[in-house]
Amino acid sequence: MIERFLSQTQFASEKDFKKNLHFIIPEEFNFAYDVMDEWAKEQPERLALLWTSERGEEIRFTFKDLKEQSDQVAAYYQSLGIGHDDKVMLILKRHYQWWLSMLALCKLGAVAIPATHMLTKHDLVYRNQRASVKAIICVNDDYVTAQIRAAMPESPTVKTLVAVNSPAQADLPVPEGFHDWNREWRQTPPFRRPEHANSNEDTMLMYFTSGTSGEPKMVAHDHLYALGHLTTGVYWHNLDADSVHLTVADTGWGKAVWGKLYGQWFAGATVFVYDHEKFTAEKILRQIEKYRITSFCAPPTIYRFMIQENFANYDLSSLKYCTTAGEALEPAVYQKFHELTGIKLMEGFGQTETTMTLGTFPWNEPRPGSMGKPNPQYDVHLLKPDGTECEDGEKGELCIVIGDRKPIGLFKYYYRDEAKTKDVWHDGYYHTGDLAWRDQDGYYWFVGRADDVIKSSGYRIGPFEVESALMQHPAVVECAVTGVPDPVRGMVVKATVILAGEYKTRAGEELIKELQSFVKRETAPYKYPRVIEFVDELPKTISGKIRRVEIREKDQNKESQI
Repeated sequence: MIERFLSQTQFASEKDFKKNLHFIIPEEFNFAYDVMDEWAKEQPERLALLWTSERGEEIRFTFKDLKEQSDQVAAYYQSLGIGHDDKVMLILKRHYQWWLSMLALCKLGAVAIPATHMLTKHDLVYRNQRASVKAIICVNDDYVTAQIRAAMPESPTVKTLVAVNSPAQADLPVPEGFHDWNREWRQTPPFRRPEHANSNEDTMLMYFTSGTSGEPKMVAHDHLYALGHLTTGVYWHNLDADSVHLTVADTGWGKAVWGKLYGQWFAGATVFVYDHEKFTAEKILRQIEKYRITSFCAPPTIYRFMIQENFANYDLSSLKYCTTAGEALEPAVYQKFHELTGIKLMEGFGQTETTMTLGTFPWNEPRPGSMGKPNPQYDVHLLKPDGTECEDGEKGELCIVIGDRKPIGLFKYYYRDEAKTKDVWHDGYYHTGDLAWRDQDGYYWFVGRADDVIKSSGYRIGPFEVESALMQHPAVVECAVTGVPDPVRGMVVKATVILAGEYKTRAGEELIKELQSFVKRETAPYKYPRVIEFVDELPKTISGKIRRVEIREKDQNKESQI
């Protein structure tokens, strides 16, 4: 399959990959038709999706099944008046209907907007109004449907609501005002494929990305975004047609299309799904054992929990390749996982606005904590504030060259927000807002968001560096590092810390000094937190990002009241 979209598919080295990765771009690319339906023609009985649930359900979808059922779902959505460029919000948790809906909407040229089931009425009203959402397809969950119904009076563009049940609850009645997906979807006429589903530039997918300040932005991706994930699945995840791949991610977040959809099916791999409500390491390890998972991807936090388990209780011999992204990986976690499994964790980095931008590919030796090296589909630069290039070892902003043609996988714009788009697209670059440095061997290391950098006594300190050091201490469950005003140094480093249970009784000056000394040993001494506050929880966005801006504002309010 991939030979249709790359001029060369096998790469022997980093140099070979960088020199010879070239995409073949179809005139009107549509992932559902050009990849999934082609697999259905060539290898109809190959297992494409293995869906399981904590309720004991299991459904196996071949490529033929996905072609036929996504056609049927597309026909169902057509019968509901959904067509080209219509915005459709999907709140489906890990229900298998998410995959059928993503493919069906792609076939219609409609715009999918995946969203989390944790949205409130306020969140829904904002999204419905900003994106002119026409339809919402959601799980038949009391909380979700109640929030949607509450949002409807302020959501005039929403014309259609559809509720979806899991197979075990297929007969559960849906609330008034909702179509019953399980009863209706097979009762529609045959699918009528549009004569012109889309152009490459048409919007295929939108994500509301929750920043650490302000309302969420709408990241709009064109149809070539799916093609951009070919490198994610085939080369970073290192998948092939014999792979069974599990990525831990809810379908409401961008990581789902990174690890559970596009790149994996370019490789012809089997996407494994475990539909569950609450993560436990034991449950995931049992799924890896039972279903002979060969490839696994999760954020470092998941690996931290996994290595606490007794691996002798599990048969993980099928597992061959593991990747991680979302935050820096602590060397101790890397080493322990390698000790337990013999597998080297391969890190990667990207944003909602991009596909994988930096990664540790099979030909790279991993360096724990490093994001890896640039994916050659992007021309990545590190820039100083004056726009000049950083030398090795210097901190700068990660930027991607735009050039005459937008790179495959980079977003189109922030939908209906020209000002914010111009803030990041200017002077020939997309400015990521993320700070990093590059070592002499070309590996990149994350520092933090540009807005979060602390300037203290002439030093520029990235919160991520201090947080990573603190997280090495067993007392620290989670932390956020910010700057607080100081009359001498301008700013000093503050750490807001959640303690592990057994350390909570020790919260006080002695533990503060212990943590400060620990950070001085783990990283440059000037970075240590001069102020430490112990809390029970940290302020976060709906997508789980720490709102450092809220901590700063709280501290500033305290300062003004003194």
